[in-house]
Amino acid sequence: MENKKVVVVTGASAGLGRAIVREFAKEGADVALIARGIDGLEGAKREVEAYGGRALICQLDVADGEAVDKAASEIEEKLGPIDVWVNNAMISVFAPVKEMTPGEYKRVTDVTYLGQVNGALAALKRMQTRDQGSIVFVGSALAYRGIPLQSAYCASKHAIEGFYDSLRTELLHDKSNIKTCMVQLPAMNTTQFGFVRSKLPRKPRPMGTIYQPEVAARGVVYASKRNHREYYIGWPTVQAIVGNKIAPWFADYVLAKTGFDGQMTDEPEDPKRSDNLWEPIPGDHGAHGPFDDKSWSASPQFWAAKNKFSLLALGLALVAGIALAKK
Repeated sequence: MENKKVVVVTGASAGLGRAIVREFAKEGADVALIARGIDGLEGAKREVEAYGGRALICQLDVADGEAVDKAASEIEEKLGPIDVWVNNAMISVFAPVKEMTPGEYKRVTDVTYLGQVNGALAALKRMQTRDQGSIVFVGSALAYRGIPLQSAYCASKHAIEGFYDSLRTELLHDKSNIKTCMVQLPAMNTTQFGFVRSKLPRKPRPMGTIYQPEVAARGVVYASKRNHREYYIGWPTVQAIVGNKIAPWFADYVLAKTGFDGQMTDEPEDPKRSDNLWEPIPGDHGAHGPFDDKSWSASPQFWAAKNKFSLLALGLALVAGIALAKK
């Protein structure tokens, strides 16, 4: 009988992480669940087990490198060698730079950037002895293009991109068989918009075209099986990254005009609501945020990226058909 794949997902209790857990569980994997919120972790554990897999709860803060490394040892002891490690955990603060504090910048950096570094180090430590495994970094279009009101998060995603570039080139130099990929994401309908700290006058929302977390989760599972440098999910991600490379000054202008109202709903924010900057919010919140009616459930762009050879064949067939029709 073939051994089950052992997968580690950070930020596994809610939002995109929860959707990623479900997608791997559907494929029959055993999943180690890393997050701070016990209610969401227990909910994720039940979902993995419902698909017939084993689940291991590791309640910790990914900003704590020693705790992450200790959890990796426990995972290998109880579930077996780690095949896939998905670095997904994040936190953010919605606020203009002038209203941010040094402590908030440090906290977001510790979790959203260094949490991925801590995960990569723990995974590499084990995978290098076997010269196999896969590490997936969950990125964003904001890893290339910063936007207003999310400076701490954008900076952290930029930092992940830099770390990933260095790691990937070192693995290539060493002729390592460890796979790596960074998946760049669009705006998504996840729980973060009700979780993260916000100093905005109105409730935050994803900017632009919104995708359901399952779209990105399927992309992460696909990426974990390949040693492809980078995948973009959603046409808006392609537009943001490529457009910023061509004309960053134009993006500055557009975001200055649209990036404030575009990240807020019409509903006033409760300045006293809880946030998850330092402590998790109790409860099992699942994967989806409040924007189901505005969200896409598929990404034609990512389908095209995965099926580039099929598209090439289709294109050639169309050209041939047109040529024959003219004869």
